[in-house]
Amino acid sequence: MSFPRDFLWGVSTSSYQIEGAAREDGKGLSMGDVFCQRPGNIRHGHTGDVACDHYHRYREDVALMKSLGIRANRFSVSWPRVLPAGVGPVNEKGLAFYDRLVDELLAAGVWPFLALYHWDLPWELQLRGGWQNREIADWFAEYTRVLVTRLSDRVTDWVTFVEPAAFLGGLTNGQHAPGLRLPRKEVLRALHHIHLAHGRAVQVIRQTAKRPVRVALSHVGKTVIPDTESAADIEAARHLTMFADETYNNAWLLDPIYRGEYPVADVPGLQDGDLKIIRQPLDFFALNFYHAEYGRAGANGPETVARPVPPGHYTAFNWEMRPEGLYWAIRFMHERYGLPVTVTENGMANLDWPALDGQVHDPQRIDFIHRHLLSVRRALQEGLPVEGYFVWSLLDNFEWAEGYEKRFGLVYVDYATQRRIPKDSAHWYARVIANQGTPL
Repeated sequence: MSFPRDFLWGVSTSSYQIEGAAREDGKGLSMGDVFCQRPGNIRHGHTGDVACDHYHRYREDVALMKSLGIRANRFSVSWPRVLPAGVGPVNEKGLAFYDRLVDELLAAGVWPFLALYHWDLPWELQLRGGWQNREIADWFAEYTRVLVTRLSDRVTDWVTFVEPAAFLGGLTNGQHAPGLRLPRKEVLRALHHIHLAHGRAVQVIRQTAKRPVRVALSHVGKTVIPDTESAADIEAARHLTMFADETYNNAWLLDPIYRGEYPVADVPGLQDGDLKIIRQPLDFFALNFYHAEYGRAGANGPETVARPVPPGHYTAFNWEMRPEGLYWAIRFMHERYGLPVTVTENGMANLDWPALDGQVHDPQRIDFIHRHLLSVRRALQEGLPVEGYFVWSLLDNFEWAEGYEKRFGLVYVDYATQRRIPKDSAHWYARVIANQGTPL
């Protein structure tokens, strides 16, 4: 089976993880810049100060996308590069970088998906409370307006946030910036402010855009695979997918956005009119997928099932590989929220290096992507509307607390020289794209 002719074959990237130029051309500090400077926060003391030097090498990176036949790039903007203090005066040099990047992508035939926020909050705003401060919804709306005013004559696909569930970890376990450990009530208050900021941003995009737009939020969350495909186990897996985690499960994360309601009534900081702001019409469901587990209908209700993966079926992060979970994530999210799905991130951390022949051979990544694309194909065969698939990531990059040790890229980066080497997986993905998925 070939994939639809208009299927979007893409790659995803993130500003802080690839751009570098952390203190150039008027950029302000992000909370990541500050977090990385604190001893012990990042493996080997690594920082994102240089990363992949994409800020200076973006033309080379876009040329790589073109050479591989990549059709779309979900990239993110560094908020403090555009607004150094988070609000107030615009840094023209920073904004001009994204002007050039968008033009370069379009000239190469790569469709830009612009993500407004991939975790690099301006440090000046963190000092004012960050996501714990309700005013951040207005700050984020102001930032959104700057970008939409400048870029919406060319950018039509907008993502408000990338993985709120993940960056909330910076408020719960201290492993991500800003490194806090807050009680559950305060985390949920911050989540409510994220929801408000999302809603305000969608309003600004639709009010300000110069062309028709499509808007989404990139979600990552729990996925539970039914132990068998009986109706009872499917329903149990669906329930566990949405409600299993107490602190901020999928229902907490998504129902306010798509259904205008929280799963409980006592939401910290909820005010009259908030849910109307939060529930803005969206155009597609942007799904990031990395994890899954199994569940079934037990004697006392839905229960998870301990089902070990075969030996060796782990990524370099020690994440279990359960590619069948991507099908169920697509199905459950579409069934609950009714939107077409684009898989905006999927990939694996590996331990890659150039072989004696100078090439980078990563058969595990090829097999990983292949298996996940088979799940996408199953969804399409069953009539589920899947519009695209984006590999995380184009480049090896700064992987947050793990520094540069783990490599997700289709393209190997020698961080000492910044040389790029497309891996075997990049060439394989290019063939898949060129043949519209037929080699699968």
